[in-house]
Amino acid sequence: MLPIALDAMGGDRAPGDILAGAHAAAALGIPVVLVGPPDLDGCGDLALIPASEVIAMDDDAAQGVRRKKDSTLVRAAEAVRDGKASAMVSAGNTGATMASALLRMGRIRGVNRPAIATPIPVPGHQPNILLDAGANAEVSADWLVQFAQMGSIYARHRFGIESPKVGLLSIGEEPGKGDSLRKEAYELLSTASGIDFVGNVEGRDLMQKTADVIVTDGFTGNVALKTLEGGMKVVFHALFTAFGSEPHYKEHADALLPALLPLLSQMSPDTYGGAVLLGVDGICIISHGSSGETAIVNAMKLADELVKADIVGEIRAAFAKSTD
Repeated sequence: MLPIALDAMGGDRAPGDILAGAHAAAALGIPVVLVGPPDLDGCGDLALIPASEVIAMDDDAAQGVRRKKDSTLVRAAEAVRDGKASAMVSAGNTGATMASALLRMGRIRGVNRPAIATPIPVPGHQPNILLDAGANAEVSADWLVQFAQMGSIYARHRFGIESPKVGLLSIGEEPGKGDSLRKEAYELLSTASGIDFVGNVEGRDLMQKTADVIVTDGFTGNVALKTLEGGMKVVFHALFTAFGSEPHYKEHADALLPALLPLLSQMSPDTYGGAVLLGVDGICIISHGSSGETAIVNAMKLADELVKADIVGEIRAAFAKSTD
């Protein structure tokens, strides 16, 4: 297998934690090629694709990709395009990561717009897939159908869900609820082939097994995702603060921790490694900006799994049939 191109300079904790994750992934047998400055320290025996520029987290995404052609993100995407890498992974600027993949790899034929597919943890179950989580602020109804198709393929390969249930995120369960976009998308999804559409789902269903794949526009999806992330942080912080608020709580907290730690792990974005940009002609993993070593290792594992599953080939074949 070709190596996975890892942006060594992407994220709040680069390059230190990124390099640590790269070496840990390589120790697991995952082929890695770093993308970073020619004089990058800490590469060890890992191969390096030199890149003299970095697109910062606060840079304009489109301008950064156009102006910084020797950036780590652009070079990583080009490595996939040119057959030098099997996938790219970055914890850097999300918009620039997406733009680099789209402009250098291109879209799969028949896909109108790529979408960011993000796992949403569901306690006691496999995660749900939310898309779009931020790639397209405004969408059309037929794009949502395509998101449902790609999300279903991804859910089957990533989480082994044989027949994923698809829900449309709206403000009510009834078919007539929602704005004009949601109403039109509901009609199209109801008649779309190859999709197990279960109807509208609400925000409260994001972490329930009402649907395995939940589709929406990127603006709504990103707000929903960040709301969940913030809410979970507040709840866990308050919980652990309460545990330590009184000395006599310690014994009870120690007894509860073995049950709580697996739940905390399941809720952590580090566990899933990152989101996937579906619809581009290559594998692109977008990791959280705060990703540390564990998150990077899991992102590399995810990329490795998707390469071996030929997820791009599956989507390409599905859309070839729909355009015939």
